[in-house]
Amino acid sequence: MRVLLVFAAVGRNALPNTIPNSTSDPERKDYNMSAQADRLGVLIAPVLAELELSLYDLDYSGGNLRVLLDRPGGIDLGAITQATRRISNLLDEADIISSAYTLEVSSPGLERNLRTPVHFASAIGREVKIKTRPSVEGERRVDGTLIAADETTCEVRFEDGSSRVLQLSDIERAKTHFVGDAAPKPGKGSRPGRPANKSSATSKKASTTGKKPSKTQPSVEEG
Repeated sequence: MRVLLVFAAVGRNALPNTIPNSTSDPERKDYNMSAQADRLGVLIAPVLAELELSLYDLDYSGGNLRVLLDRPGGIDLGAITQATRRISNLLDEADIISSAYTLEVSSPGLERNLRTPVHFASAIGREVKIKTRPSVEGERRVDGTLIAADETTCEVRFEDGSSRVLQLSDIERAKTHFVGDAAPKPGKGSRPGRPANKSSATSKKASTTGKKPSKTQPSVEEG
């Protein structure tokens, strides 16, 4: 199950409203959080500890604050909703972001970006898709099973049994890859190792009486 909640705050103390879900997952090239993101991570850490949630990733750029939360055994919509409200209120009180911004709180999902040594270590044993920087020798696309990772390197094993060690600093982007068992639709083929269809998201629209327009986006994906 994947849960996504988006809170778009225009100014301070804006009230939420539901909007349709977007399942796009942007791939970022920057493997280092900005100083602002680091400060925000420290700020919300006590709230996450109270809710028994862990911060998987946090990125602040272009007026968008994206917070990915996780919990052993998975995270549900109620936890995401509660975390979103607590984080939003905390940001208002701290006034750490002076301009209009979009706060997006969600779970990492089945296919998640790998940006830090901790991310790579947590993905050992999973299928991954990696793209190296243009200056790195060899094939830029490295797809296989992640079999090892430390603070500076990772190792990917291929189907033929061979493997390749990469420096994390040489990676442009990386993410885990979900391999499903769904059969293709009648009359249509599917690529090996991929489910025939993406899981669908459902959402319902609600109304609020707030003075300022803002958006919150809850949805649940089964899978």
